[in-house]
Amino acid sequence: MTYAAKTSVPVDRTRSEIERTLIRYGAKGFAYGMEPDGAMVGFQTADRRIRFVLPLTRNRQTQSEYDQMVRSRWRALLLSIKAKLEAVESGIETFDSAFMSHIVMPNGQTMAEHSLPYIQEAYSTGKMPPLLSFGG
Repeated sequence: MTYAAKTSVPVDRTRSEIERTLIRYGAKGFAYGMEPDGAMVGFQTADRRIRFVLPLTRNRQTQSEYDQMVRSRWRALLLSIKAKLEAVESGIETFDSAFMSHIVMPNGQTMAEHSLPYIQEAYSTGKMPPLLSFGG
C-alpha cells in the first residue's frame, strides 16, 4: 500500500508544511523546482546544503491517477524529512548521518550520487568489510 495513497492535500500545502517543519528545526534558505518527471526540494542548515529529488515519472496513468501519485509522493517526502529531523533531535543519529545521501558536495553531486557506484562495485566484486566492524 502506497503511503498517503488517498490524500487530497494539495502539493503546495505539503511543500509549505515541509518548509515550516524545516524552519522549526533551524533550516535557512530554500529552493524548489518542478518538472513533469520530478521535483526537487533543497535547503541549507547546519552548514550543509541538502537536496531531495522526488521522481514523478508518469506511466500509463490517467491524469487523475498521476495527480494522486504526485500528492502521495510529496506527503511521503514530508514524512521522510520529519523522521530524519526527529532522529537528529532525539540523538538517534547526527545530522550528517541522517541526511548523508542528500548532502550536496562542492561539485554539485549529492553524496548518494557520488557513493552509489562504489557501493554497487563492492557488492558486484564481493569485496566487503566484515559485517560487525562497527566502523572501527
